[in-house]
Amino acid sequence: MSEFRIHHDVNELLSLLHVRGGEGAEGYIDLLQKHRTPYVTTTVSSHSAKVKIAEFSETPDDFLRKYDELKSKNVRNLDPLVYLLSKLSEDKEMLQCLQQNAKERSESSANTTSTTSYTLPSTTTKMSMQELDELRKKLGNVTAISNAPQSAEVTRKNLRERHNKKNPTQLNPVFPNWVYDRPALIGDFITGPSGPGAEPVVPVGTMPLSSQEQALLEDLLFVLIGVDGRDITAQPVLGRQNRSFIVNPTLDMSIKELVNRILPVASYFSTITRFVEEKSSFEYGQVNHALTAAMRTLMKEYMILVTQLEHLHRQGLLSLQKLWFYIQPPMRTMEILASIASSVDKGDCMGGSTLSLLHDRTFNFTGDSQAQELCLYLTKAASVPYFEILEKWIYRGIINDPYSEFMVEEHELQKEKIQEDYNDKYWDQRYTIIQHRIPSFLQKMADKILSTGKYLNVVRECGRDVTCPEAKEVLYTLKERVYVEQIEKAYNYASKVLLNFLMEEKELVSRLRSIKHYFLMDKGDFFVHFMDLTEEELKRPVDDIVPSRLEALLELALRMSTANTDPFKDDLKIELMPHNVITQLLRVLAIETKQEKAVINAEPTEAAHTGLEAFSFDYIVKWPLSLIINRKALTRYQMLFRHIFHCKHVERLLCNVWITNKDAKQHSLHSTKWFAAAFALRQRMLNFVQNIQYYMMFEVMEPTWHIMENNLKSASNIDDVLCHHTSFLDNCLKDCMLTNQELLKIFSRLMSDCIAFTNHMQSAAELADALKSGGGFEAAIGRFDSNFSSMLLDLLDKLSIYSTNDCEHSMINIIYRLDFNGFYTERLSRMAIERSQKAAA
Repeated sequence: MSEFRIHHDVNELLSLLHVRGGEGAEGYIDLLQKHRTPYVTTTVSSHSAKVKIAEFSETPDDFLRKYDELKSKNVRNLDPLVYLLSKLSEDKEMLQCLQQNAKERSESSANTTSTTSYTLPSTTTKMSMQELDELRKKLGNVTAISNAPQSAEVTRKNLRERHNKKNPTQLNPVFPNWVYDRPALIGDFITGPSGPGAEPVVPVGTMPLSSQEQALLEDLLFVLIGVDGRDITAQPVLGRQNRSFIVNPTLDMSIKELVNRILPVASYFSTITRFVEEKSSFEYGQVNHALTAAMRTLMKEYMILVTQLEHLHRQGLLSLQKLWFYIQPPMRTMEILASIASSVDKGDCMGGSTLSLLHDRTFNFTGDSQAQELCLYLTKAASVPYFEILEKWIYRGIINDPYSEFMVEEHELQKEKIQEDYNDKYWDQRYTIIQHRIPSFLQKMADKILSTGKYLNVVRECGRDVTCPEAKEVLYTLKERVYVEQIEKAYNYASKVLLNFLMEEKELVSRLRSIKHYFLMDKGDFFVHFMDLTEEELKRPVDDIVPSRLEALLELALRMSTANTDPFKDDLKIELMPHNVITQLLRVLAIETKQEKAVINAEPTEAAHTGLEAFSFDYIVKWPLSLIINRKALTRYQMLFRHIFHCKHVERLLCNVWITNKDAKQHSLHSTKWFAAAFALRQRMLNFVQNIQYYMMFEVMEPTWHIMENNLKSASNIDDVLCHHTSFLDNCLKDCMLTNQELLKIFSRLMSDCIAFTNHMQSAAELADALKSGGGFEAAIGRFDSNFSSMLLDLLDKLSIYSTNDCEHSMINIIYRLDFNGFYTERLSRMAIERSQKAAA
């Protein structure tokens, strides 16, 4: 079950049970995923669970009838559901809760429906008993028609339309209409006025017993091959009902008893014949075609037996007792075939579901060697086309499934979009597993089958032909270990091929290092040189910036720094984003919440931002590396880069204020006193920004990067690589405080205060000669100092809370760096005491 399906089911269950509060859906989802174990079905456990619920139920017969009906339709997960219900019936507290919930729901529904009243019109019309009987018959006919399964023609039409909708370029072939319009071609009984049953029945009750027996032998030989006799005629059937027969009532009782014993074989023949004719249509898929072909082979043997019996009859050597003796061995075979045909019909089985039904039948006949051998023959024959599709998938990465029967379904997605579209899910959605198409004997290996073909498909789409060297024909067997070994070998080969292809030929690790150089500022000289070249250009409004000029300056910075040795430097590009970094992060964190609406509503009122606020790097990644470095990953890299870039920009502004310190020495002693407090505040701000940068780059990104590199060396498949890379980015975002709205907002206000301070200092330096009184300047510096100190204390306090409550121990390193001399310790302790007192109150 996918994660999204679990989310949906849990939310729906909470809604139905009217559960409020508690841990919420996320808590229950995590609990379910951690304790999820496969349910191993056994005949004993299924039977005991069924009996337990039947004993608990007020209407056990109805429950057992419904269970048998669902079982005959081959409903998936029926036994695990029954087992779960049996466990629930043992939990008294759960039962009490469910009963209370049912009572509340019934009361609420009664309240909603009680507002509308219905009044039946009074009538004085009286009906006779004859009219009442006629009305009852008409109603019964209508009910029977409405409950009858849809006709084979409608089923074929629906299947054809569904297939053509999924595969408009590969339409299903169709038999000509005359195949279905000529009933004599079917091989089953022809009922109606035109059939032999319409002929006048010859009374044979007055004949001697020997003559009656010979007449009935002739009729039985006809009926056994689907042709009506004179004294035995078939009744019409509606839909998929079993065939019944009318026997001349004047027959001798002993003869009639023997005839009734033999007639079930004719009924089985009719069921099998109808099934074979119907499922041979193109719309029902290759598995059903193979099954019907195997049944035809068995039916030929049955027809040979009937022919031999007819030969004995012509020689006068056949009696009813001999016929009953000879017909008993094939009767069991015909019964099993008819039972399988009925089950496939009831469950509308195709592909994997047909194989699951056959496998279960084969497994259930463990004590009956002949029946198990028969089912094993049918399952082997039916599984051949399915295993041919499976072999192409796990050995070559190709799906050739014209009738939509295989467990893996292909969706038309373009691999080029994976590097452009943030929401593109090529790797997750190009190939997906369809649960009801998985044969029960391959259920445990479904995920590996999906991954094996996906790995080979990626390599094949890169223009390389791949064929598993250990490819062997997959054949059905009751020993599941055989499948497991073959699929494991194919999976290991596919994993190795794709991993080597990405790591060695496509140099994945080198690509990731290249991205690290630029997005995580691994190349310090390049970035400083680039900032010096583009600072004046980036100070302009975004609309006034010429992108080509920035690209030229980027090229110059790359060529004149150590980044020139990077073979992938030409893939680095410049992108001007529509939002600043804080707005972008808040929009991501506030998706589908009220905060997002507030951010969107506030967006038009924002001032036009400059190039410094909009600047970001982008990176060109081609297939198949875009599977790992997709748009989602690049967006995470961009968030980290823009966050560090913003800190670097604020650091440069604060360092530029230091230059003002040189000019301040030229002024009077009184004005120099004013600037002393400002430069002390500047040093505190600079210390804050530099320590934050050091923490992010050397205590978060660098150690996490080395962990990822080591994990990539030991990765055994591409899914592990994806997981390690995503984990690296997520950990960096989390430890850099980019996934916590509260911390991010405080940090944003701190950086804004630093920028406002630098702007004020620049303007104050230009007007230093005019500031003789200095009162306004000193008051402004005091406000900046007060705001910065309070926000920094708030940040340290929140970091202390999160590092304690959420076990985010890495974040506490920021406190140690910013409060290295214990300057803020006393005030933080005081805030913690006040918070605990409020909580106690």
